[in-house]
Amino acid sequence: MKLLITGATGKVGENILAALKKSPLFSGATKVAFCHNRSVDPADGIEVVKGSIASADDVARAMTGVTHVLHMAAVKESPDLAIDVSVKGAFLLLEAFRQSKTAKRFVLLGGDCAVGHIFHRYPDPITETAPRRAYPGCYALTKVIEEVMLEQFRIQYGIGTCCIRVPWIMEKDDFRFALSFGPDQFGGPAWRDLMKPQDLDRARSESMVPLMLGADGAPLQRNFIHVDDVVSALMIALVHPAADGETFNVAMDEPVNYGRLADLLRRRDRSEAIKIPTPFHSNWLDNRKARQRLGWAPENDLEALVERAWSYKRAANEARKIWYPG
Repeated sequence: MKLLITGATGKVGENILAALKKSPLFSGATKVAFCHNRSVDPADGIEVVKGSIASADDVARAMTGVTHVLHMAAVKESPDLAIDVSVKGAFLLLEAFRQSKTAKRFVLLGGDCAVGHIFHRYPDPITETAPRRAYPGCYALTKVIEEVMLEQFRIQYGIGTCCIRVPWIMEKDDFRFALSFGPDQFGGPAWRDLMKPQDLDRARSESMVPLMLGADGAPLQRNFIHVDDVVSALMIALVHPAADGETFNVAMDEPVNYGRLADLLRRRDRSEAIKIPTPFHSNWLDNRKARQRLGWAPENDLEALVERAWSYKRAANEARKIWYPG
């Protein structure tokens, strides 16, 4: 196996490189990181190809002799980069892959933004057969386009493909700071867009936790996953026969219920919650297909997500990384 990895310097990339190094299943594999602005350490046994994913020549050079591709490179809300990186980049990789005499499987890391997660209402759990419905912004649009391209390249050329579709990925203390009301908040939504200034000031001063309510007035349910569970799913997708040609939702067995989360943090830290009405819709990313066909299962539930985030001790010189613009 010769495995080409894009996005190797990102959150999932760093973790999967470490896991591949430890896995006996991939011990004989050649791992190649296709890097642009950042790079990995070749001392870790990773070959590095420097270049732009938007360059056909650079992609062809990176694809030499490759049997498997793990495509994770992405930009978020960056309209000036979205087409070159997310659309043209995926197209050039797929073009090189389908023309290769050694290529066997192309695995795409997709996102639940392709189905619009909390922006669109789904009366039932979201399965892999649900229609793609991007939420506003260029990031969700490009994730839809990537999935469609992957699907169509398989239809057109019969190549080996797999899409692992994941929700918001957590590692270290990400989840804790996703709930922060301070300037150290990680990700969104921006509380100032949902709360009155006096309520936001109170939440900050009293170190409260958010209890988001959905459009129906009930505690919001939103999907998350720990990076370790993403890594395990991707490694299975690279080699499992049942992964060929399929899309899999990979998420926690149950979405995070903000009401249950508030109760858990009240018991754990005596943190009080503040109710925040939102226009969002609760949804449930159904992971049964991955469990049944791949034998994959998440190891982290809500309690584990909280415990790992709250017990993580970030060093003074360990800055939180912005993995991509946006």
